[in-house]
Amino acid sequence: MSAIRAAILVTTILLLPALSPAAEWKAAEGPLVTQWAKDVSPEKALPEYPRPQMVRKDWQNLNGLWQWAEAKQGDEPPVGKDLEGTILVPYPIESALSGVMKHVERLWYRRTFTVPKAWAGQRLLLHFGAVDWEAIVYVNGKKIGEHRGGYDPFTFDVTESLKGDGPQEVIIGVFDPTDKGSQPRGKQVLNPGGIMYTPTTGIWQTVWIEPVAKGYIGEMILTPDIDAKCIRLTVKAAGDAADATIEAVALSGTKEVGKISGKAGEEIKLPLAGVQLWSPDDPFLYGLKVELKAGGKAVDAVESYFGMRKIELAKDEKGILRPMLNGKFVMQVGPLDQGFWPDGIYTAPTDEALRFDIEMTRKLGMNMARKHVKVEPERWYYWCDKLGLMVWQDMPSGDNKTPEAKKQFEVELKALVETHRNHPAIILWVVFNEGWGQYDTPRLVSWVKEMDPSRLVNNASGWTDQKCGDVNDVHNYPGPGSPKPEAARAAVLGEFGGLGLSVDGHTWKQKDKNWGYKPMESREKLTAQYELLLQKVYQLKDDPGLCAAVYTQTTDVEVECNGLMTYDRAMVKPDLARVAAANKGDFSQLPPPPIVKAVVPTSEKEGIEWRYTTEKPADGWEKADFDDAKWQKGPGGFGTKGTPGSVVRTEWKTGDIWLRREATLPEGKFTSLQFRVHHDEDVEIYINGVLAGKAGGFVSEYQEMTMTPEGQAALKPGKNTIAVHCHQTQGGQYVDVGIADVIPGKK
Repeated sequence: MSAIRAAILVTTILLLPALSPAAEWKAAEGPLVTQWAKDVSPEKALPEYPRPQMVRKDWQNLNGLWQWAEAKQGDEPPVGKDLEGTILVPYPIESALSGVMKHVERLWYRRTFTVPKAWAGQRLLLHFGAVDWEAIVYVNGKKIGEHRGGYDPFTFDVTESLKGDGPQEVIIGVFDPTDKGSQPRGKQVLNPGGIMYTPTTGIWQTVWIEPVAKGYIGEMILTPDIDAKCIRLTVKAAGDAADATIEAVALSGTKEVGKISGKAGEEIKLPLAGVQLWSPDDPFLYGLKVELKAGGKAVDAVESYFGMRKIELAKDEKGILRPMLNGKFVMQVGPLDQGFWPDGIYTAPTDEALRFDIEMTRKLGMNMARKHVKVEPERWYYWCDKLGLMVWQDMPSGDNKTPEAKKQFEVELKALVETHRNHPAIILWVVFNEGWGQYDTPRLVSWVKEMDPSRLVNNASGWTDQKCGDVNDVHNYPGPGSPKPEAARAAVLGEFGGLGLSVDGHTWKQKDKNWGYKPMESREKLTAQYELLLQKVYQLKDDPGLCAAVYTQTTDVEVECNGLMTYDRAMVKPDLARVAAANKGDFSQLPPPPIVKAVVPTSEKEGIEWRYTTEKPADGWEKADFDDAKWQKGPGGFGTKGTPGSVVRTEWKTGDIWLRREATLPEGKFTSLQFRVHHDEDVEIYINGVLAGKAGGFVSEYQEMTMTPEGQAALKPGKNTIAVHCHQTQGGQYVDVGIADVIPGKK
């Protein structure tokens, strides 16, 4: 849009250095970098106007080099004092692109800026895209205000704190306890590992200033109404704007297609001459120009955009409740998108990098993404709007164990909805991820629905469903699986997959620390397994009626190598064309999924008796002639109740368990004998004393595991001894083993 391009030009002209010309910056040497790191510099630190849905032509970007120093609780702000460190804003201090790559809990930021003379006589707004987590702001030594919340934008009118011509000093004090606190923080932890990652402290989105009149546009609410063929528009005025009016013009390209005037603060309906709908296949966006008038004179103007689309639940022709986009069911397939970067942590190196992730998601044949326990800068959602990617937006999780923590969670939840509800790409709010900090779920779901009745609400993605909201969401690794459709809720799969492949030269740490939910040996095996998973997804779409599937995940994140792309975005790990076809439900070049027939049954349907012990047995315990008469007896499976996908009949709570049973292999020919196993965590399986199968990590369902050639050779018709060792370290635990014949499917 023209105003956005003009805004970028203006910021290039007005950008001022935070420090003296002698100040130098270079990125720290991190474990991994992206191709966009080379484009980052103090002069080019996210120079784009950061708020595409409310663009003013005059503004000044305050990204660039700032001073910084560690702080202690109770310290006075360092007014007029140079700080010893330099940091590139808005990259978090833990990131390589900040130039620091160090974690601190409290710190000061300091820089100066000059207000252009052309802005004289206007109010000055100081904007922050996001600061994690608590920020106290001073201008020229005067405290302007404070804000708590690591993911939402905030603004202060700093006019009264400005002095005459010359440099104006801004200082920000930051406090972020990360996981020592209970505030919303998503997957940020002080000791990263597994599915938890490096934290972000302080400024991590763009900081900027812009001039406004005494009365100005403070907020806009845009709600598409395709049934009434209009956009419902509320423009809220801020400052001195009594009796202000607004004039709004809708554009299709450069053509005016609607115009209306009304009172500021009241909802008006802007009719459209013909409605072009927004969808992933055709992500059409209308332009929007809004003026605020006082006494008939325009005092403020912004440019924006909107998309016309409707998301609702309705039954399809088979009577299955489905999410309907513009009155039609669209099978939603997309990645779990965590929004981490190896060189920027929470902050993408450039706007081109932000766009790249969304473009690649679309090229992979996906039409949605679940933004996982993180909120992105506004430009990420802009690219989703523009490129046609539907979004499930998670609320970042926190502990929520105290009344104060719950109050803060709700403050930030409200801010999430109110600051992002104008994006047509967002179709669903996710209140909780699994049981992370979950409380008062029905109340909060109703509250979100009341704030935004135009979208669907997911009460909890995975495992801790509270029987409310618009969808019943399960997690199933590697899966896929589906809940049964309900009369009032659609069936969705909020997480599955996790096929792990570590690529040398593109990993965060040394190879032996990288992991995936289900390790793959090669790109070809990853591709083939992915195709198989998606075949099952589309079978579940038809029966019992799955409506959406979220694959884990867009990219690797630190030591977690479950991504379709490497963490540095340098490589798409599976075959792109084959994955894209699978995501769209095109399996014309593939055989149907195999048929799995039980040969030695598991305890899924009926408990099978095993001998077991939780004390380390003598050597040779896995051999057929070992005397296990003193071991206990119990029906499978073994574990703790509540472990995902488990059928616990005998409780097992220790770190290790050893199992033995006799199993009869029927006479006859088999196509491909494989183990059918559910393990949490590491498992070793022996047949007649020979190691026949081994897997690390955990799964959340029964699945097939290939036997070793030695195991195949040891298996014989008649009686066989199956011996199992399972080792567990944290979380749920479970083990059960059987043998199945895996037969290729037929068309």
